[in-house]
Amino acid sequence: MEPRILVLDGNQRAALAAVRSLGAKGLWVAVGESGSPSMAGLSRYCYQCITYADPFTAPRRFFEDLLEQIRELNISFLLPITEATTYVILAYRDELPAHVTLPFPETGSVEQLANKNNLFQLALQQGVPVPETVFCETAEEGVKALETITHYPVVLKPFKSKILQPTSIVSTQVVIAYSAQEAAAALRDHLFFQFPFTIQSFIEGSGQGIFALFDHGEPVCFFAHRRLREKPPGGGVSVLCESAPVDDQLRTYAEKLLRTVTWHGVAMVEFRVSPDGTGYLMEVNPRFWGSLQLAIDSGIDFPWWLYLASTGQTVPQVSWQHRRVRWLLGDLDRLYLVLKSAPDTYTFGQKLVEILRFFKPGWRTRHEVNRWKDLRPFWFEVKQYLRALKS
Repeated sequence: MEPRILVLDGNQRAALAAVRSLGAKGLWVAVGESGSPSMAGLSRYCYQCITYADPFTAPRRFFEDLLEQIRELNISFLLPITEATTYVILAYRDELPAHVTLPFPETGSVEQLANKNNLFQLALQQGVPVPETVFCETAEEGVKALETITHYPVVLKPFKSKILQPTSIVSTQVVIAYSAQEAAAALRDHLFFQFPFTIQSFIEGSGQGIFALFDHGEPVCFFAHRRLREKPPGGGVSVLCESAPVDDQLRTYAEKLLRTVTWHGVAMVEFRVSPDGTGYLMEVNPRFWGSLQLAIDSGIDFPWWLYLASTGQTVPQVSWQHRRVRWLLGDLDRLYLVLKSAPDTYTFGQKLVEILRFFKPGWRTRHEVNRWKDLRPFWFEVKQYLRALKS
């Protein structure tokens, strides 16, 4: 029987990268999203588009819609891209038809890493460095813990970025507090601090990620990239990045954690590296990442290899090449933020340099979304971008 793949979250750039990767191998790929059309759904490699209820406002109905489409289209491989769709599917995975492959380990293994409170306790047991951490179950516990903290800033970190509830998904955010008063106000003002969270010391340094694929507890490959430009400029989403050698120490930490829980599938292990070179664990995300296209262009075809590993097939030998990829509209947003910034942030001369850098992103830089052989997703992105500017 011909394999049939359903990629969810079609408006994500990672979904587009996955569809292009799998479709280029001749596989039948459908794309799902809560609205239509979607960016990945307009790719030449997408055979069919489906819609489903918004998982944020109706998680159970989203899953029931998904089940219906799986049966109608005879889907054999299901690939959620975001944490929202992933957590809903994992919550109800026992209801999936037996023939459907879901490229994740047991739900308990996912919870061990995706739940940051569990993750940091595991890391401490495994000798992986973490910031100084206080574990809290409620905001009230957090307020009491603040009385013992003498060094600021601190980081208030919810146990998950997306918390699945019976009738909705709660989105959370990390809060950096520069005083006890700021921390107490954040605990009071944000309802998601009624769920478990941690209070951690703030680590000066730079963020580095290790991207991995595991096959039932065994590592298949690792990948790393270097962020060259981010939106906003002070730190955020990567808009220009290049492949980079994998740091041996960070790889060792990531491998130790993923082996411990017998991981299967992809994972993004994030660290913050301090000036003394110590890599402190920040989080583990059980999903594809925004710059997935860079890895594929560099020769590490994560979506295709994930499909092979999850369906009992042989993964090719790993080798990578240096590549650079730019998210054009994200880079344009970044340039706008630079140009409108105050002179004490960017001088007139620095702004001119940034303009030149925008128009000269580097030799052989490829664009993440706009590809000559598959342009419709880019035109869709441009229309959405212009519509957002008008609103």
